[in-house]
Amino acid sequence: MARFLSRPLAAPARHPLSLGAPAPAAGSMGPRCSAASCLLFLLLLGTSDFFQSYAVEVDVKDASNATCLYAEWMMRFLIKYETNSSDYKNTTLNLSSNVTHNGSVCGNDTEAALLAVQFGEGHSWSINFTKTNETYQGDFITFTYNTNDTAVFPDAKRKGPVTVVVKDTMRPVQLNNVFVCHNTDFFEAENVTQIFWNVTVQAFVQNGTIGKKESRCRADTPTSAPTVPPTVANVTTASTTTLSPAPTTAPKPVENPDTGNYSLKSGNATCLLATVGLQLNVSQDKPLLININPKTTSADGTCGNTTATLKLNDGNSTLIGFTFVVKNASASVQKFYLKEVNVTLLNRLNGSVISSADNNNFSKWDAYLGSSYMCRKEQTLEINEDLQIHTFNLWIQPFLVKANKFSTAQECSLDDDSILIPIVVGAALAGLIAIIVVAYVIGRRKSYAGYQTL
Repeated sequence: MARFLSRPLAAPARHPLSLGAPAPAAGSMGPRCSAASCLLFLLLLGTSDFFQSYAVEVDVKDASNATCLYAEWMMRFLIKYETNSSDYKNTTLNLSSNVTHNGSVCGNDTEAALLAVQFGEGHSWSINFTKTNETYQGDFITFTYNTNDTAVFPDAKRKGPVTVVVKDTMRPVQLNNVFVCHNTDFFEAENVTQIFWNVTVQAFVQNGTIGKKESRCRADTPTSAPTVPPTVANVTTASTTTLSPAPTTAPKPVENPDTGNYSLKSGNATCLLATVGLQLNVSQDKPLLININPKTTSADGTCGNTTATLKLNDGNSTLIGFTFVVKNASASVQKFYLKEVNVTLLNRLNGSVISSADNNNFSKWDAYLGSSYMCRKEQTLEINEDLQIHTFNLWIQPFLVKANKFSTAQECSLDDDSILIPIVVGAALAGLIAIIVVAYVIGRRKSYAGYQTL
């Protein structure tokens, strides 16, 4: 039989949560949960105004009432949806207090384990786990959001449930180890960003005992950046002090960002190549330059015949997406160009959005299909009035990559030094002509002054 309890995750006083109707018996959960009883805790982090984020703890038990799957985590969703006016809006979907867990199963050597929760007005989330003789891993996440939820999607054009599937969600973990990730992690697909933090999970628990040994995510390793919100790489701001006034000094200029190399694969073949140094210019409260560190940045995205998307995640605090499309797809001579850029800055500790911006009206970085685009000089992409992206040493090819190499590059006009030659020659000739004219005028005046009336 299933029971529901609630307690706050990190507060000394208890704040019981109302979970509505009593939980159904295990037998009423359908065939997927007929052999298991599940214990689910809803926990509130701190006070009730903490971004309305709930932590979920699920303890799935087998027929002998022994724990077979355990998980505790926090998550929220950033969703971009189309409105009735055919424009796009961004919304945030958080876990609510009315969470259920129908469908969770323990799994075995031949059947995948499944962790499933349902919440809000028709939203659901699940992850399935498979195992080998030595490890277990998360194979894919299925997330369904319901645009009939008018509190979250007040003017959605498309009505009803929308399902997003993300594959290869967790690297293999040793059996009997518990996977832990306190830092935020992200999965992006089909206009949805799923954000997770404070994750503890163990599938295929043996003998009903949660493992003592932890397998940490990469973001929690000692080499990762410290979790101080907002966490950004290579940030320079003017320092302040409460001591006696000191002479004002100019802030140290921010150096150009390091250049990173990124690529995407379709099967075993490389389908997108990018080399670029990225710098964000954020000016909401006060000007702030953020250099994107390629050493902590991972690349994801999709490739297609007419559309390609490159998504960069810098240390789980900055998400940048570039969308490329093919211009005049039916023409004999085709070109590609950058159409859209979106940027999201997140608080590493709790996954909350610090800033989010999108511009889908670009027409830059165009080149012939089958070639690449290059611009070594600095360029600026204006996302909105508060956020810009500066690019350095750019080399991009989002389509028709062959042999894992860039094709012949079309260079930007900023890099074309040949146009400087006629400019310099023309300026020199203009200067020479000006000197000749001035010398001629002066000479004429002296000649005129030599003939005086007697």
